[in-house]
Amino acid sequence: MPLGFRGEGITYTARFCGVETPFYFNIKETIKTYIVHGDFDFVVSPLMFSGHSPSKDRDPEVHNLDRRLYPYAETDINVAWAQWAKAGIVVAKICPWLDLDSEDENVRTDSEAILKQQIEWASYLSLKACLLPTPKGNSCANYARCVNQILKGPKNNMQLLLRIPIGMSDNDYSPRSNASVDSWQTWNSFRVLCDHHNLLTIALDIKRVLPPENSLKRWYGEPVDAAILDTDIFLTKARGNTTYLPKRHQKLIADLLDHNKPIIISGIKVPIDAQSAAGSKRHPLRPYLDQVSNVYKQRNPLSERECRELDIRDFLQLPLRPFRNFSSALSYEGQATDSLKYTEYERAICKALLDRVPNEKASFIVTVLVVVGAGRGSLVFASLKAAEITGRKLKVYAVEKNPQTVIALDEVIKANNWVDIVFIVTSDVRYWNAPERADILAKARKYILHSESACVVKLYNVARLAPSQQVFTFTHPKWFDKESNERYKKLQFEIPKDTGSAMVHGFAGYFNMTLYKDVCLATEPSTKKPDLFSWFPMFFPLRMPIRVDRGSILEVHFWRCVDSRKVGFLFLFLHFMLLIWIALCNLKQVWYEWCVTSPSSSPIHNCNGRSCWMDL
Repeated sequence: MPLGFRGEGITYTARFCGVETPFYFNIKETIKTYIVHGDFDFVVSPLMFSGHSPSKDRDPEVHNLDRRLYPYAETDINVAWAQWAKAGIVVAKICPWLDLDSEDENVRTDSEAILKQQIEWASYLSLKACLLPTPKGNSCANYARCVNQILKGPKNNMQLLLRIPIGMSDNDYSPRSNASVDSWQTWNSFRVLCDHHNLLTIALDIKRVLPPENSLKRWYGEPVDAAILDTDIFLTKARGNTTYLPKRHQKLIADLLDHNKPIIISGIKVPIDAQSAAGSKRHPLRPYLDQVSNVYKQRNPLSERECRELDIRDFLQLPLRPFRNFSSALSYEGQATDSLKYTEYERAICKALLDRVPNEKASFIVTVLVVVGAGRGSLVFASLKAAEITGRKLKVYAVEKNPQTVIALDEVIKANNWVDIVFIVTSDVRYWNAPERADILAKARKYILHSESACVVKLYNVARLAPSQQVFTFTHPKWFDKESNERYKKLQFEIPKDTGSAMVHGFAGYFNMTLYKDVCLATEPSTKKPDLFSWFPMFFPLRMPIRVDRGSILEVHFWRCVDSRKVGFLFLFLHFMLLIWIALCNLKQVWYEWCVTSPSSSPIHNCNGRSCWMDL
């Protein structure tokens, strides 16, 4: 059964815990012992006896049919297909002693043959995943070659989890291994050799002594599919003889569960016959399962904002381009539910009205406010509420070019009896001739620029490797037309020494925006208000990921390119992954270019706006 839920009735917040078992011939009893009696959700079990060696089968003195059949666990005749494959209840564990890069030819060829046999058997049983052993030593080229052949085989659709240790213990490495090697480097070398195949993922083998916090955070940006927790890590209290995890391990497990990673308990062999005979007797692994479950249940319940974001975390979305396309009803719905954003607009308009109209003139001075991109009326409502709070008179022009949205906007205005103070303008603001001068201009920011394969995304499974740096600042209105709107900036990010090596896939960008005086809105992490959820970062990828080592400098260049008619303003923040906000301006076309020059060089992306640009 699941570890628990972070919200009553929210079934998709369930998290799961499995168990790593030794080899048993009787897979039926294995499932009964660990899943039925132990309450685990799945088993990670070897499908072949680990003492089997194909080189012995080639010996004519021991070669016979029974010998060839002996190493396998029960077949699909004795165990129903549903038990093998349904919901991933069984994960195949490949023999841990395999050494496909051994200098001993017999060991290497035996390892290759066994790997192939076990993968074929798991595929025949329609299993969803296999756990691969940790690479031996510092070289894994032949191991990666064999796995790559499997991944790119015509019939493979299984997830292959490579067991990667994090932290230190006495048995982390073989005698010829270098214990000082960062396990991330082993993983990175392996996945590069396998051409970043999407079916190759990680099972983190968590050790007793964990690396520094920054080093751990790297793994949140990697394709981790499970975490293995040995029973030796757990501690026992002197009083009560209760089992518990060290604090750092508790935090790590809680973070992994928050990132939807199942936990696998490993380390204790349970005799299946004894456990079956015990019946209702408490399962030997139950204290460890209970502790993992407690770690998850102690997490705070999901907020309303987090519940909304669950389905869109790390989901790539095309940026809105309101001057080129009409937005859908879903886009307006998402914007309208972000109450914090409109509360801040309301505060800004309140302050602007109080500054503009003194109390003694409030009864007869009418302020003209233009809402650009009125949508379904959320910003109009915030403006009128600000007028009510301050006791000022307001006349509103609601400019909206989307004819479908205007229908909904008209209904809102009539329903609230605003027909005498709110006037709908069905027009593109660039071509609208206003009948009178606006005192206040209100515009809800939208992402209207996208770059070479750039997407809006709620970043979640990411590793943020360095703090944000400011790139461009633009001020509106711009009083001098001769001032150029082209921009260039070179930035240098230092990778902390306790982070270790990492692979940079791109940049995430954020903005800070001042609405009026001290009323601000921001998506940059250090200044963002937690309840602001309708504006997500923008991800600007590098066509080829770039490796950075600890203590190294990542040097990146950004250009804002315009033609002779371009006029505009921009407030941009870069967070070691990049994002852009562009306000309303009279541009005809604009695009951005960027590249990396250290520690290695990348091509200049989006040259001449060849992939993406913004036209207004």
